[in-house]
Amino acid sequence: MSVTVQESEDQQKVTIGVVGRFDFSCHQEFSGAYKQFPKGERQFTVDLAGTEYMDSSSMGMLLQLKEHASSEERVVLSNANESVKEILQIAHFDKLFSIA
Repeated sequence: MSVTVQESEDQQKVTIGVVGRFDFSCHQEFSGAYKQFPKGERQFTVDLAGTEYMDSSSMGMLLQLKEHASSEERVVLSNANESVKEILQIAHFDKLFSIA
C-alpha cells in the first residue's frame, strides 16, 4: 500500500492516490496527505485506479477527508475498478461523494 499526493500548479486541487489495499494500515499516511493543506481551501480527488481493496476504515477516512474539505462537492473519488465501485455503491457513498 502506498499513498501519493500531487498538488495542481494553481494550488487549488490535490490528487491523493491510493495503491494496493485501502484499509486502516494507511490511516496515518492518508490523513497526513490531506492535513498538510489548510482546511476547506482545496478540492481533493482521491485516485483509486491502483486500489485493490477497501474496507470500512477506508470509508471512515474518506468521510474525514470530506469534513476537512468542508464540502462534499470538494471531494471526488475517481478511477475506481468495478469491485471498489460496488463497495462504494453498497455503502451509498455514491450519494455522499462525486464518483468519476
